Amino acid sequence: MTSVEEAKQIILAHKMPQHTETVPLGESLHKVLAQDIFADRDAPPFHRVTMDGIAIRASRLQEKKGFPIENIQAAGHPQLTLKDENHCMEVMTGAVLPENTDCVIPYEQLRIENGTAYVTDGTFTAHQNVHMQGTDARQGEVLFRSGLHINPGAVGVMATVGVENVSVIKAPKIIICSTGDELVDIDEKPLPHQIRKSNVYMLQTALKEFGIEANTIHLADDLDILERELKKLLDENDILLFSGAVSKGKYDYLPEVLEKLGVNKKIHGIRQKPGKPFLFGQMDDRLVFGFPGNPASTMTCFHLYFKPWLMTHLGLEGGKTTAVLSEDVVFQRPVTYHLLVKVDTAGATLTATPVRNSGSGDLIHLAEADGILSLPADQERFPKGDKFPLTYLTNKWLL
Repeated sequence: MTSVEEAKQIILAHKMPQHTETVPLGESLHKVLAQDIFADRDAPPFHRVTMDGIAIRASRLQEKKGFPIENIQAAGHPQLTLKDENHCMEVMTGAVLPENTDCVIPYEQLRIENGTAYVTDGTFTAHQNVHMQGTDARQGEVLFRSGLHINPGAVGVMATVGVENVSVIKAPKIIICSTGDELVDIDEKPLPHQIRKSNVYMLQTALKEFGIEANTIHLADDLDILERELKKLLDENDILLFSGAVSKGKYDYLPEVLEKLGVNKKIHGIRQKPGKPFLFGQMDDRLVFGFPGNPASTMTCFHLYFKPWLMTHLGLEGGKTTAVLSEDVVFQRPVTYHLLVKVDTAGATLTATPVRNSGSGDLIHLAEADGILSLPADQERFPKGDKFPLTYLTNKWLL
């Protein structure tokens, strides 16, 4: 049986051709940038007023406190010119700073009477409350390099420099397959011996963190149906993610059918808990990941094995993280124990507290976990305060 580290190395060694595509900016969230982004003009493109108030020449404050209001500079309007340096001009947030002014005094520190603004509080200098032109970037400057994982802030920046369509790494086409006659869809009322599908929706949502929209399909526990449907799925998709049917049950036909269809089985069984029956195979440029059907097993294998592969394929780097145990743990089996934990980020060191649960089929308490702490197979006792590898169940590595 394969060790955890051996399994990771085997999976990461399998490459898939990488392609790019162009998508509308509004559809680029969580995808990976495949082009450099440049500033099309200075940012900000003009001296920008940052507070509602008056604009003046700061040097005039040494001589007077009252400034007759000459005009109003509104946001979105062409730049006006202050004609008399002993006067002021009312200005709105976001407006161009009027010509012949260099300082903005907010309304909160003014008194306005009979068309004259009087400074009532504070000391002001040139450029105060003004976002100077080119402070953030100069025209032609590289704002983002290829390889960026696109977040909402990056979308905003690309919008402001006029990127309507953006080149991104094209995600592989993925199908998520559930198996098992005990499963019904979420809009159905299960019979006493049935349960609703959940794993496919967890996986589908997890993939959205990478901007991937994956389809789902349910396959019955029938050898002929599996063979017919899997042949089509292998022809039409780059990656197949399975939930269930990979163990040694009487109706776990998946390994047998995949082998019959020509999938080269690289891994089937890892020395770990949960997720021991995990399966990984390859056929040409297509990959198959078979996750055990219990919810904790499915999510553990997804985050430990598939997500690192996907990040590598997309050119993303996820740093290794560790956390210390908040309490003693005992696990007396010679396998890697993937412990569901809540992570406390308040201190200088991440602290992991075990989530109480009734096993890998406990979906309710899985929702409470922030991550997985992987405890090595060569120990039985894991003392409070010891540090172990941590895998987040969300994309905190991207924050």
